[in-house]
Amino acid sequence: MTQRWRLASGGAIDRSRTLAFEYDGVRYEGHPGDTLASALLANGVHLVGRSFKYHRPRGIFSAGAEEPNALVQLARGARTEPDTRATTVDLYEGLTARSQNCWPSVRLDAGVFANALSPLLPAGFYYETFMWPPTPQWWLRYERFIRRAAGMGRAAAEPDPDRYEHQYAHCDVLVVGGGPAGLAAARAAAQAGARVVVCQQSTHFGASVLGTEATIDGLAATQWCEEARAALAANADVTLLARTTAFGYYDGNLVAALERVTDHLAAPPEHLPRQRMWMIRARAVVLAAGAIERGLAYDDNDLPGTLLAGAALAYVRRYAVRPGARALVFTSNDAAYASALALHEAGIAVAGIVDPRGEAQLTGEWPARVRAAGLSVWPASTLARAHGRQRVSAVDVMPRAAGSARRVHCDIVLVSGGYSPTVHLFSQARGTLAYDARIAAFLPQSSPLPIVAVGAANGCFDLAAAIAEAAAAGEDAAKGARPRKPTRRMTDAADAETPWSVATRGRGEKAFVDLQNDVTVRDIRLAVREGYQAAEHLKRYTTLGMGTDQGKTSNVIGLGLACEQLGVPLSGVGTTTFRPPYTPVAFGAIAGHARGAHVEPTRRTAMHAWHAGRGARFVNAGLWKRPHSYPHAGESEDDAANREARNVRANVGVVDVSTLGKIELQGRDVAEFVDRVYINRFDTLAVGRCRYGVMLREDGIVRDDGTLSRLDDAHYLMTTTTANAVAVMQYLERLLQVDWPQLDVYATSVTEQWSAAAVSGPKSRALIARLVDIDVANDAFPFLAVATCRVQTAEGSLPARLFRMSYSGELAYEVHVPARHGLAMWNGILEAGEAFGIMPYGTEAMNTLRVEKGHVVVGAEIDGRTTAADLGMDKLVNAGKWCIGKPLLARPALNEPDRWQLVGLTAVRGTAIPRGAKLVAAADHALPNPMLGHVTSCCFSPHLDASIGLALLAGGRARHGETLWAVSPLADARVQVTVGPSCFIDPAGERLRG
Repeated sequence: MTQRWRLASGGAIDRSRTLAFEYDGVRYEGHPGDTLASALLANGVHLVGRSFKYHRPRGIFSAGAEEPNALVQLARGARTEPDTRATTVDLYEGLTARSQNCWPSVRLDAGVFANALSPLLPAGFYYETFMWPPTPQWWLRYERFIRRAAGMGRAAAEPDPDRYEHQYAHCDVLVVGGGPAGLAAARAAAQAGARVVVCQQSTHFGASVLGTEATIDGLAATQWCEEARAALAANADVTLLARTTAFGYYDGNLVAALERVTDHLAAPPEHLPRQRMWMIRARAVVLAAGAIERGLAYDDNDLPGTLLAGAALAYVRRYAVRPGARALVFTSNDAAYASALALHEAGIAVAGIVDPRGEAQLTGEWPARVRAAGLSVWPASTLARAHGRQRVSAVDVMPRAAGSARRVHCDIVLVSGGYSPTVHLFSQARGTLAYDARIAAFLPQSSPLPIVAVGAANGCFDLAAAIAEAAAAGEDAAKGARPRKPTRRMTDAADAETPWSVATRGRGEKAFVDLQNDVTVRDIRLAVREGYQAAEHLKRYTTLGMGTDQGKTSNVIGLGLACEQLGVPLSGVGTTTFRPPYTPVAFGAIAGHARGAHVEPTRRTAMHAWHAGRGARFVNAGLWKRPHSYPHAGESEDDAANREARNVRANVGVVDVSTLGKIELQGRDVAEFVDRVYINRFDTLAVGRCRYGVMLREDGIVRDDGTLSRLDDAHYLMTTTTANAVAVMQYLERLLQVDWPQLDVYATSVTEQWSAAAVSGPKSRALIARLVDIDVANDAFPFLAVATCRVQTAEGSLPARLFRMSYSGELAYEVHVPARHGLAMWNGILEAGEAFGIMPYGTEAMNTLRVEKGHVVVGAEIDGRTTAADLGMDKLVNAGKWCIGKPLLARPALNEPDRWQLVGLTAVRGTAIPRGAKLVAAADHALPNPMLGHVTSCCFSPHLDASIGLALLAGGRARHGETLWAVSPLADARVQVTVGPSCFIDPAGERLRG
């Protein structure tokens, strides 16, 4: 298809080459330098999508990242990407895209019925509708349809084949924005000797003045920008990042930016990533991000063919595109007059300029130039309504005073309600904003971080003044001086009236404020009447400012309308929170190389190869790979785990426990330190003994459990759960470095330095006696004893530590050796255990043994809400000493009789207890049927031949003997269970002490 709407000359495009692309199955052509949006306009395509809520036809509205309408599904297959702004997609050969949020096509969308029902779907309807009927059965019936309607595009169903990188950088000055102000700030900082990084969102530095008549220092603005860019590029201390959006400002002056490295290439080189995430730590930041033009509200102001005036100027001058044949301009400021004149000079008929300001206010340079060109200006007037089905065909112009409407035919409407400085990053830097009535916008005030806004981002729309203040800010930032407070100089871009004060004189039912979310003037007024008057409440009730554009073109208008309704100044209301990211960021870019097997580091024990060679099925435990079970041929994993658990109870088993957290503590104050950390007493612990301990958080909730062994007078070994090993180590270091630096204690993580194996079962003593060179008889080496010894293996005698402790509830020992000897130790145990029927067992059998014994060492029971008393360990709390969290254990709420307490469950009929099931009194869905607790761990017990579990149950210890129901709606299962003690076998502990 020919580019019949392309101007014959001009623009910053390469006319020597033609690029073919496909949109909605139709082939079109464009040129290098085009965006998808400009290429579509060059081919006469205005209808590009449907709105989220009402499925109304929508067209291209802007020319940049603020685009709320032209969201497309880019590419196909694994590389498809939803909600991509056509205004920021650089055109390349073979690009494919399609409209979204419509079916079967964008022109004939079945979802348009929602528009007919719009009177029944006002703001907040979902809050009230989804609360009725108040039964779960009804919600489950219509949930599927609601979820299908949610969102606009569709994420890829296949793994992302592209590669992403993370890059870290440090600089003296980071300049956000590559327009004239940003280039001036960067040049001044570089000349002062600073290391500078400049982020420019679009392809071209100085893009904001491309094709304009502006001059800087006697040069055409485009020439000045190119010379400044070239000088910066030649400086080795300057990094220029084109196609890079700074999207988040974080603690420590860290700015995150996304560089689109190869998104614009049809065939990217294999050595380059698709996108690169930059984490830039800057000593100072100069924010030269410009300003965002706002729209104006009138009935049906969302019809395709409605563009921001500044966007129309960009399409004409930068992309050499005629966005339409006959234009009407509706503006409340002088800047849009330049757009009208540019369209006129490009051969586009301009029906007139509608301006709500009075004749006395239209005395600036641009109104005069427009009138000199013979264009009509209608002062003191407003638009009441636009007409058309899938494209603007006419508008009604109405005097603001008494008078009748005038029908004006046009196919594009250029709107401009003023400009809002781009303050998102400044706000994220904990900066304060102040409302400025002269430009009807919020301006940066102050921030505790070294960031300064300049140019249009600071409300300065005079080009010369903006460059001057930017240069001063760049020099100050380079010298480390506190930035000088810029003096704002307003030009004719300032509004005489707020954009919401000229809103529709119509009913406002279809006068849109937020184009992406279909928020109307009527919705804003309804929200205020309903009592949603705070900015954050207004946003959530109406969805104003949600979605991909985050209200860039709509927030100020919506807030202004609310304030007008309330009769209060906008300065007293403030804005909603500007959260990162400024523009959407692909999950792949956030993850970088951390994907698949590289999501997190993989840690393997010294015996990993042995486990893999014996057919172990591995599971993740923290960062470690641990054997789940060792299935034999034709055996399921569950059957294997049951076989392994039975063997431990009957003979002897060995499990790799190298992953347990191991922390060595040395120093004269270790006993005092651990007494402060654990709820039970450790200053009485003798050398050669170990003791089980429980840690609390400051609020009295259980943090972790483990053991502490005293190896020598001032040498202790602490063990923790696998999952919490790192967190506990960090916690101890914080206590020693910040809270109690006076204590003589040194903590060192030795988890990876020691391999460990637990040998459990009634025959474990006989096996261990064959291996070690010390006496392990019960009187010589009792329960909770610790000793150093040597282990005999095929490779010789190995130094080891031997612990008599039990996780399984059976007679058990742990053998620890230096990690380099782990495999030799493991093979030695297996060889010595052959005569006793030894079997290796994995984490699933280990969990079965734990549940049968009722040990509490996993996060399901220690879930951040349970106390030692809830878990039946209140007797461990030593009354004679203080420890972290103990003072708050006396809080009444932590001692209520109906607190969820640990209990054991047994299935009445042998049916498997559903994982994570809720405990209720009745099996049916009749209400009320409150949740009494939930299942934390469950398994089939081969020892008891029953399905058992552990649970947290309200007033659990007083409910032993009761029968309840374990219900799982997700698994569609309900099982009757009997409540009892949490220990199912050997409650007196005779086995482990025997």
